[in-house]
Amino acid sequence: MSIVKRHNPLCLLTITILSLALQAPDGVAQDRGTPTGEWRYWGGDAWSTRYSAADQINRSNFEDLETAWTFRGDNYGPSVDYIMRATPIYADGKLFTVAGQRRTAIALDPATGETLWMFREPLTTRWERSSRQSHGKGVAYAEVDGRGVIYLVSPAFFLHALDAETGLPLEGFGEPVPLEGFGEYGTVDMLAHLGHPFDPDYGIPETTGYITNTSPPIVVNGVVVVGNSNLTGRLDPRRENVAGDILGFDARTGEHLWKFNVIPQPGEVGHDTWENDAWEWSGNINTWPPLSADPGLGIVYVTTDAPTNDYFGGHRPGDNLFGNSVVAIDVRTGERVWHFQAIHHDVWDRDFPHPPQLMDVTVDGEQIPALVQTSKQAFVYAFNRATGEPIWPIEELPVPQSKVPGEQLSPTQPHPTWPAPYEMHGLTVDDLADFTPEVRRRALEVVGEWDYGTSLFTPPLHTSNDEGKIGALFCPSAGGGTNIPGGTVADPEAGIIFTASVKTCSSFTLVPGEQRDQELTGQSGINPVQWTHAPAGVGSIDGIPFYKPPYGRITAIDMNTGEHLWWIPVGDTPDRIKNHPLLQGVDVGNTGQPSHATAVVTRSLLMYGEGRRGLPRFHAVDKMTGEHIGTVELPATTDTAPMTYMHEGVQYIVTAVSGPNLPGSLVALRLPM
Repeated sequence: MSIVKRHNPLCLLTITILSLALQAPDGVAQDRGTPTGEWRYWGGDAWSTRYSAADQINRSNFEDLETAWTFRGDNYGPSVDYIMRATPIYADGKLFTVAGQRRTAIALDPATGETLWMFREPLTTRWERSSRQSHGKGVAYAEVDGRGVIYLVSPAFFLHALDAETGLPLEGFGEPVPLEGFGEYGTVDMLAHLGHPFDPDYGIPETTGYITNTSPPIVVNGVVVVGNSNLTGRLDPRRENVAGDILGFDARTGEHLWKFNVIPQPGEVGHDTWENDAWEWSGNINTWPPLSADPGLGIVYVTTDAPTNDYFGGHRPGDNLFGNSVVAIDVRTGERVWHFQAIHHDVWDRDFPHPPQLMDVTVDGEQIPALVQTSKQAFVYAFNRATGEPIWPIEELPVPQSKVPGEQLSPTQPHPTWPAPYEMHGLTVDDLADFTPEVRRRALEVVGEWDYGTSLFTPPLHTSNDEGKIGALFCPSAGGGTNIPGGTVADPEAGIIFTASVKTCSSFTLVPGEQRDQELTGQSGINPVQWTHAPAGVGSIDGIPFYKPPYGRITAIDMNTGEHLWWIPVGDTPDRIKNHPLLQGVDVGNTGQPSHATAVVTRSLLMYGEGRRGLPRFHAVDKMTGEHIGTVELPATTDTAPMTYMHEGVQYIVTAVSGPNLPGSLVALRLPM
């Protein structure tokens, strides 16, 4: 059980003295920290399983579900938000969520959806500059000195601590912010701890970059750990930006405790993976998804995205740690315990879009405290979460090299040997749609203008290439595999994961960075990269994807054995496929919807919405077999991961929905009273 790496031991998954000291006495099970019926973390528990033992809603009554209440988010920002990305938490008998571009924090009555209190950050220029205003996924909760506290991170990159009962800023937390509207306590200006000059109102200068936030923090053993995000890498032609360093704060006082450098500084592990002094000015490598933690081990697990820029890295030669990595961090000190880099020198935008799931499994008779990370690559990466040792071997295999001038890719990339991938890797003629001979002929025409191959690491291609191709296709795409807003849920009792995925291929063409910089408006650096991406979408066959279905699926994988237990398509065949003129009289089967399902798992059921590109329906299947149990209609399609809780003896399911006639909203389902 090892990973073959090309680097010295500093680049291996490492076991530190600290990690060994933190292991549980038996090396395995730890309390996940959420009482039955509560949902105190974005992921349900600190392990991000999205599992609840609540079983009032079961196979005998699922189709009896009805709407208990609807919470609309259209009054919480300067304009209507037609996507709701937040998953509420339930603690202390209340629901807590965020809504709108201002990321207003709100407490709701769990039975009625009535607003109990709200908190909105004062207006600042740096909020106005933020590119991810409406991307808030929720809040964090912890008990401090016997009372509940809500922690909110805003797009302007302030950390707020609020009394869970009243919504008022927490006394004794933080320091005064020298801006109108801010109080004397309750807030930490996190820009002050990143190491860059900044103006309290404006933020970090444009020529340096900027940083914002999309996900809630996590509170572990009295420490608030905060991730972050930047402008989407494919939309920014700069080579420099602010690094997405991870910050830790005291949950009681707001005192800054530590900073983890995602771009290693001189003398730190991984510094040698940044050649050409690129560590001095490169940025991104954000931890923009939510976080997972094992409080028993005292470890928080962060996942990172690619360095600046998403599709070209000639200006940052080397493997670029800790880009595209899972990093285990000691929550007390901020020190690395272990790490794994899934992609060396990323040029495919294959960041990790969701947190890892933690569970205890038994593999070949050995009990293992596991960390399971699914991915855009449709790979499952599985490790001992205390040590970083892979559960099954991960091999470094040769991959195609770039034809783009100035680019130098890694000669190899990590490939898990087990479990098997759950979506198409690369593209061959056999993968093309073949409903009819005409469809197959048209599919060959569509892909014939592009460079593609059998590897999921087919590199991007520039416009002036010698092959005369438009660009390159790589499959799965940056939007395929397991991705937002779906992700993976886990049954920690059985050791099974359920991952939602989409089959897609990216089609990108690289153009000169200076040209693209002149075309774009908004944030821009002073040093455009040599090449950057420009929109050049691959075609379809009059709306039929050029590859075979299923277009979206859910796969169940037993992490005790690595075996795929079952898979099902997400929803039903879209009408545009079912009724397509080219497919008249053809039995296309169930292709599924090309949409990321949004799921939650309970003692007996896997329940899921079809996602933004599906239909407004909520399904239940038997989690052990995939057998369809029932379907209920929703007022609009689901946006993000649902949750469930027990309140006054009643089980509720809450999911975010939105549609053309319904702004981003929360819908609560329950059985008839």
